Amino acid sequence: MVLDEVWRGLDGVDALSGPQGGPLRRTVKLIVDPLVIRPMQHPACAATVLDADGSTLLTALVHARADALRDCAAWFTVLKQVRRTLRITEGNAQDLYFQRCFELATVHGAPEGERGRATAEATLREIHESTGGRTTAALKSHVTEQQRATELNVLLDLAWRRRPLAGYGPRDRSAELTELLDACTFARDGDPADAGPLLDDLIRDHVGTHRGIALWNPQPAHGADDLGLTAHPAPVCPSLGATASTANLALPLDRTIYERVFTVLQGSIDRVDLPEIPDLVTTEISRSCSPWGLLDESLRVAAATGCELALGLSPMGNSAAGGTALGASGTRAESVAVERGRLDPIGSSQPASAADGMGSGVNASAGDRAGGYVVGKADMKSRGDGSRAHEVVNGRWRREGYVLQARRYAVHAADGSSGPLAVVAEDLRRPWRPYLRRLWVRLHGRDVRDLPVYEAGELWDLLDGVARSVILDHRARVKQALTAELVTVPEARAS
Repeated sequence: MVLDEVWRGLDGVDALSGPQGGPLRRTVKLIVDPLVIRPMQHPACAATVLDADGSTLLTALVHARADALRDCAAWFTVLKQVRRTLRITEGNAQDLYFQRCFELATVHGAPEGERGRATAEATLREIHESTGGRTTAALKSHVTEQQRATELNVLLDLAWRRRPLAGYGPRDRSAELTELLDACTFARDGDPADAGPLLDDLIRDHVGTHRGIALWNPQPAHGADDLGLTAHPAPVCPSLGATASTANLALPLDRTIYERVFTVLQGSIDRVDLPEIPDLVTTEISRSCSPWGLLDESLRVAAATGCELALGLSPMGNSAAGGTALGASGTRAESVAVERGRLDPIGSSQPASAADGMGSGVNASAGDRAGGYVVGKADMKSRGDGSRAHEVVNGRWRREGYVLQARRYAVHAADGSSGPLAVVAEDLRRPWRPYLRRLWVRLHGRDVRDLPVYEAGELWDLLDGVARSVILDHRARVKQALTAELVTVPEARAS
């Protein structure tokens, strides 16, 4: 809210703004947050809710770089014009150019006439010629050539039939993974004594591989379908594919080889560091037929550890504080009903009991179950609920205003309701699904770039960063939905 208000007070930044005048999501993600606010250097601006000092500091930081932001917007406009002139269609312009535009603004100021267009053309050629032939067009040509496609399909079928299908092992390592989670939070605070050796032991014992192998078989609970990684009871052999759309991608383990490589290319600013297209495709075939769809064991352990964290997430709030907050933002009748167990915060009308162990006496609904597994305090004890790692993430999530809004919405929502808020509420009922989908994407990107995770602090940064990303994504979707309602309601009344 503070950033939105400050941003609307700036002039000349329309190219970086949305239809309603606020900053675009990519503007915040790529420019404002890392280059202007810099929350790591200014912790007062990093909290979800800012105090008076944080609000003042954030306002001052944005105003201090107002000229650079205006020049950045001007450079982006020029780059888009030159891009059209050069008939460049590769990649998303905002992803590729936003940070380069801020760099140009910082070094050169505002673009000036023909010299500005020449600089923009040179920048565009540098960006797009740095791909080294690693383009989506080259990928499509590679996988659609008839003879090569036949060879790749034979290789894919062979790799799938040679998958390791050994059992999970002599014992469940969930307790150790949860212990690693908590140790990682302490390691991030400067105490790596316990986390480092434990992480090394889990990698050496191939715990991530064994957990990934288990996902290839249908499971009564916590299978790949329950975790939101596939639409099938168990993953099926991926196809080669020849098309992809970032707006309509399949679930992680259901993606074609083309989709997997396509997303890597789309998300890479400097593609010259990636392998050549043929190597990318053949390696991806091997990767897609490996446990978790990953080749590196440290990343498989990261996936297994993230799974333990995800299964303990409960953003809808199972504490007494959650019930109080619901009542404060809703009606007194809602608050009393929730506290007495008459209403579930996400829509269940089943009576609650003390045995539920939900803190506020609120019962878990069918939507909270993954294959018969109820994600509540009573059931999560054995999987680390109440541990330091879960408290950190759940505590941050439950303070989000949109979580309270989603809870109230779900209480009143009728069966079969739809819309952006309904989608967010569904994600909050089963938070492990959006979390693990986003975690897999990040681990896959690291695997392609050969970036393992051997430090406990780095592992926690990765897992916690995914949680923050999911929270921010939900926040943006709720804001967009509520903004749309504010815009459309007066129009409806006028008509």
